[in-house]
Order: sequence, then structure tokens, then C-alpha cells
Amino acid sequence: MKINEKKRLTEREKLERRERKRHLRQDRFLERVQQEFKAVEKEKACTATVEVAPVSEAEQVSTVSIAVPGSIMDNAQSPELRTYLAGQIARAACIFQIDEVIVFDDCGPSNQVTDRLGTIQTTEGATSARRCCIQLARILQYLECPQYLRKYFFPLHNDLKFSGLLNPLDSQHHLRQQSEFVFREGIVTSKPMKNNKVGAFVNVGLLNDVLVCTALDPNLRVTVKMPTGADLKSKKIRAKVVPPSQPRQETGIYWGYSVRIANSLSQVFTKCPYRGGYDMTIGTSDRGKNVNEVEPGSLSYQHALIVFGGVLGLEPALENDQKLTVDTVEDLFEQYLNTVPAQGSRTIRTEEAILISMAALGSKLKPVNAPKLFTSFEAIPQSQDTGIQQYAFNAKRSKIDVTAAPTNGKLATISRPRPPPPPPEDKFGDMSRFD
Repeated sequence: MKINEKKRLTEREKLERRERKRHLRQDRFLERVQQEFKAVEKEKACTATVEVAPVSEAEQVSTVSIAVPGSIMDNAQSPELRTYLAGQIARAACIFQIDEVIVFDDCGPSNQVTDRLGTIQTTEGATSARRCCIQLARILQYLECPQYLRKYFFPLHNDLKFSGLLNPLDSQHHLRQQSEFVFREGIVTSKPMKNNKVGAFVNVGLLNDVLVCTALDPNLRVTVKMPTGADLKSKKIRAKVVPPSQPRQETGIYWGYSVRIANSLSQVFTKCPYRGGYDMTIGTSDRGKNVNEVEPGSLSYQHALIVFGGVLGLEPALENDQKLTVDTVEDLFEQYLNTVPAQGSRTIRTEEAILISMAALGSKLKPVNAPKLFTSFEAIPQSQDTGIQQYAFNAKRSKIDVTAAPTNGKLATISRPRPPPPPPEDKFGDMSRFD
């Protein structure tokens, strides 16, 4: 009787085991079907039509521009400090989401003739200027460019010799290969189209190039919009070229700054890329009005411009510009402000003035069309993707002795040296003053 019961229990266990295996096979099959379905949906999304809503000029996001004199580079004592100075300005522009950085020459045409001139490619094409302005603009462009595009746009150059010293901008538009964001920066490749079709291939930092249905010249930097939900590893992604301002217009993400060179102070205003020019111009000086006297939100703007002076302020730039006929620098701006009313130092460096002034003017400025609040942080790199998590991991690991023999399966911790014992008490009191 006991033997029969044991046999029946064994057969029941076999049935239960077969049932469990059948359920596992069904689950695996269902999971495989779901993965294939997602893959098919992603492949379909790669060839979907990208829609870009037109934006009128009145609805465009308000912009902030800063103008910095190139002569501040000559005030640095070494090539390393010149490079680091430019990196500080780039960091400040990124932190406060500046849309345009203007490098202007405040030394006049006489110095431009005697000094060695250089040429750089900007948004306006090839521009000639003094070496200090060219170097500052080149470093600003280098730091703003995403890392996967720098080798195409910035070959080996003496101005970038010490660029390894610079802190990265870590800007929001510096995407990684695995970042699933619809907008990307890319470079047009020279890969030919098949069957003489109209279009071009763009390298946007993915495993494969994306196809745009627009004929473009090679080695051109463009901003593209990709289909939502597309497979980033696919070879069939169809994208669309959009203006650089489109990402911020649609999502509110900060998409970097553009660099412009002005050979004089007057060109800062006359060569404005925006239609109608800057409607709010602000000059910074210790001779200006106290910034605390300006009401919060009283400086309304669509395109604002904030101008910073060099070592001697903005007065030399006005004296060296023959096209400006005003008597004082204050007459050039709508607001002439002192952003550090009670400064302890006799001078404030330009890289410091940018940080202080932008922080002080944050509550005073009021954009006509403020950008949207960016919320898609899961689609762009975060701090844990840029070394902070690895740094914390290394710091934690440094407290553990990896070479030590394991004790009960655990690593032995490093024993910290004990502090030395206190000196014996002197029975005769402190006699050190008689030594």
C-alpha cells in the first residue's frame, strides 16, 4: 500500500513538472513574440514621416547674447591660462543658457594692422580678426561642439593644444550613442546616394548614418529631427534637417550657443543675426547704475544683448571705434548697470563678471517668449553618465584593500593608522616660552 502511494505521488510530480515546463515555454514564446513585435514597430518608425510644425517669427523663443572682448586673452600669463580662460567663459555661457557669444575687438583698426590676423569659420562664413579673438572664438566653438563631431570640424591646431585642460561643458545637446532623443547634431558625409536620388547621409553619432531627403554639401554641420521611437541601431532611419533653434522651440532643451566675431564694438550691433536687431541692450561697468535698483521682471526682451568690457572697461572700445559718434559708453545701451555695487577688489575679471552679472540679471530679465520647461531628462545623459557615479565608485573602492586575503568571503578593510599618543604631561607647566 505504501509503495503504490509513492508511485502515485511520483507520477503527480511528473505531471506538475511537465505543466511547469509548458508554462515556461509559453512565457518564453510570448516574450519572443513581444520582442519581435517591438522590433517591427521600431523598424516602421524608422521610415515614418517626420513632422515639423512651422513657427512664426513672433512665436520664436527669446534669446540672450553676450559680447566679450578678445583682448582678455592677452592678459593671461601663459598659453595654458589663455586656454583655461576661454573655457571659463564657455562654461558660464552654458550654465546660463546663452544663445550667442560675440567676440569683439576693442583695440581699434591700428592694432589690427600691426598684429597678425587669423581666419576662422563662423556662422557668417570666413572671418578675419586678431589672434586673441580667433583663439577665443575657436575654443568656444570647440567646447560647444558635441564630442563625436570634434574630429571632423577641429583638426590639430596650436590654439587647441591645451584643450585637454578644459572642463567639459556637459551640455544637454551633447548626446551619447544610446540617448533616445529626437534631435541630434550631425555632419553631412560624402557617401553617394543610390540611383541618383536626392538626399544625403548624415553622421549623428549612431552606429549607422541617417538619411535626409535634402541635397547638402559634405562636411556641413546640421541639426536633424529623427522619428519618435526609432531603432537607433537601424540602417533605415529617415530624418529631417531643421534649424538649430527648433529643438529648444519644441522641447525647451538648451541646444548650445553660436559664436560670432566682430572687429569693432559697432559691429556687435550692426551685424546682429536677428531681424530688427537687439531690442534690449545692457552694458556692464562699475560706473553704471546699481543693479539692485532695477525692478524684477522690468527688462522685457525678445533678443537681449549683454556687453562686457576688458581690463580697462568699455571706454577703450568706444575710443578705438571711429563709427560710433556717442560721447559716453552709457549712451550706447538702454541699461548701463553695475552688477557688483560693493566690490572688495579694485577690478573684476571678465570671466567673473559674466557669472556675477548673469546671476544678478536673472530676476530682472523677462523674456517675451520663454522656452518650454524641459522634462525629457530620461532621453539625455545625466550626471551618472558623465563620470560622477564612477568617481563615487572609485572613492568607495579605495577604502577596501583588494589585495588582502578574503575573510569569510568578504574583503578585508584597510586599517587606518592610529593617531600618535599625546605627549606626557609636564609636571612643571609649559616651559616652551623659555626655549
